[in-house]
Amino acid sequence: MNSEPTSLPYTDTKPVGASDFYFASNSTFRFIEQRLGMEGLRRYWHDLGTRYYAPVAERWKSGGLGAVATHWRDFFKAEPGADVEVEQAKSEVVLHVRTCPIIKHLRDNNRDIMSVFCQHCHFVSEAIAAPAGLCARVSGGNGSCTQRFGAALPPQDIEAITSCASPSPSITDTP
Repeated sequence: MNSEPTSLPYTDTKPVGASDFYFASNSTFRFIEQRLGMEGLRRYWHDLGTRYYAPVAERWKSGGLGAVATHWRDFFKAEPGADVEVEQAKSEVVLHVRTCPIIKHLRDNNRDIMSVFCQHCHFVSEAIAAPAGLCARVSGGNGSCTQRFGAALPPQDIEAITSCASPSPSITDTP
């Protein structure tokens, strides 16, 4: 990242984020799921959205869909390896994720990706969006997906979020 104004809840002087954080996310999610089960992991994702991303939720609430689009443009601009188009329409913002930077980095480094990994995009984003009266919906996954943000979206079908299939890893993230 750089010193330009940004909608992200953190500041950094690097041109892009630190992709090694992706390893920590995958390992943390796996650890929580192993210790607390899937419901515990979903609570953790919800807490990320409501607590850590509270400043983002406030901007979305005050700035509407324009703030949602700005956030995602800033976010993916700072993510190494991302290939994402952010489309803002009158009633929704749509993310066309052609290359998910985290899945790409984990695969490039032979990491064992949790099968439910992509669900975090829904649960975290839904928690960020709720205070603004918005919903977050994800379809696809496993390296590319579509994410929609709007007020009148149908309920999330968890089965619409593709399971992550890892190649046989040479490195595991199991604690």
